[in-house]
Amino acid sequence: MQHVVRAEVLDGWVTAYLGVDLAWGLGSARKPANETGLVATAADGTITDAGWARGVDAVTDWIAQHLGPRTLIAVDASLVVTNPTGIREAERQVGQRYGRWKVAANPTNQASAASAGTALLERLTALGVGYVSDTASMRDRTGPVAFECYPYTTLVGVEELGYDVERPRYKRLDLALPAPVARQRRAVAFDDLVHRLRTTPLDPPLHLDSHPLTAGLTEPSVLHGPTHKHREDLLDGALCAWTAAFWDRHGDGRVQVLGGDPGLPSDPLDEAGRSPAIIAPARPSQRRPAG
Repeated sequence: MQHVVRAEVLDGWVTAYLGVDLAWGLGSARKPANETGLVATAADGTITDAGWARGVDAVTDWIAQHLGPRTLIAVDASLVVTNPTGIREAERQVGQRYGRWKVAANPTNQASAASAGTALLERLTALGVGYVSDTASMRDRTGPVAFECYPYTTLVGVEELGYDVERPRYKRLDLALPAPVARQRRAVAFDDLVHRLRTTPLDPPLHLDSHPLTAGLTEPSVLHGPTHKHREDLLDGALCAWTAAFWDRHGDGRVQVLGGDPGLPSDPLDEAGRSPAIIAPARPSQRRPAG
């Protein structure tokens, strides 16, 4: 069942940042799409809306309700895909620059069945939402815009969160461990991540306790797989929204554009002139060496 909590409409108030942890599959009449985690935040880090939706149409409807003059929308999914086969250069660079932290990106191309990202961008374009893949365009926006992000790069790229050696294993089970042990380790990693997000002085802030659904993420994790995935999708939606706020706050000083480096291989632009790119917070050691 789809569950979305609607935002309260306040006079003169505009949501600043939207996070969309998009389920990559389109789903069908026989098998609905997986859940998408959705989080909206104000500029001060207050979470103003949160919930879940299934399918690109429902996600588009939710986004449409939150659009303002400068809304910045972060989507964890491949939005611009122009390579017929293989892997996008942005995805390749995730592994090249964040692989030391055991972070890699799933490859996508025009033959991929997981195409919800490109479908969502089409819907958003029809609503008048732009697409940005560089800091100057993001900062100069005069209407709502969307970009692609990847929460794992945020978690290991923001030094304050303390993931100096390896990404947190709060998602997939570690197949090298017996299943009961792996589920327990995953739950511990999830709870530790939530604790870090709540207690680390972040700039900009993220107040998980400010909305009842995201506040519920602070409850101890359960080992039941579908319940864990339900909570994980919402947490990733919050991380996407915070990535948008982080980019807006710090720009190129603490964020890099994967797939957009001059002098490196890049994928072709699409018919609208848009560049396939992932916006990723980065430590100095995760950037391309100068020269």
